Amino acid sequence: MTTIAEGYAPVQRLLVEDSPTNFRLAREDFRNANTSVHSHVARNGIEAMAFLRHEGNHRDAPRPDLILLLVNLPKVDGCEVLALFNEGAALKTIRTVVLTTSAAGADIVKSYQRRGCCNSR
Repeated sequence: MTTIAEGYAPVQRLLVEDSPTNFRLAREDFRNANTSVHSHVARNGIEAMAFLRHEGNHRDAPRPDLILLLVNLPKVDGCEVLALFNEGAALKTIRTVVLTTSAAGADIVKSYQRRGCCNSR
């Protein structure tokens, strides 16, 4: 396992999660698995978009190496956040894991269509 002490930059992870309990559990899991992961949280789609666009309080936010994104979010849903990725090439290269408890196939298809991952990889 590579650590910060070995001269590598830490992995920047953005978790877009509206449940404080789920965020805390995910942060602890990553901390236990690898200390070189820095976690950032956005509690809804609007905060996630501000983080990715470096707006407001997120002006100095790092570019995430990994995004864990819920589909069902308050204010702006995960599919709308995925649509943001089509605004610029830099966002398209961020590895993104879309999480959902939905059993609806339409939600999954909508996520793929918004990201364009079927066509870009």
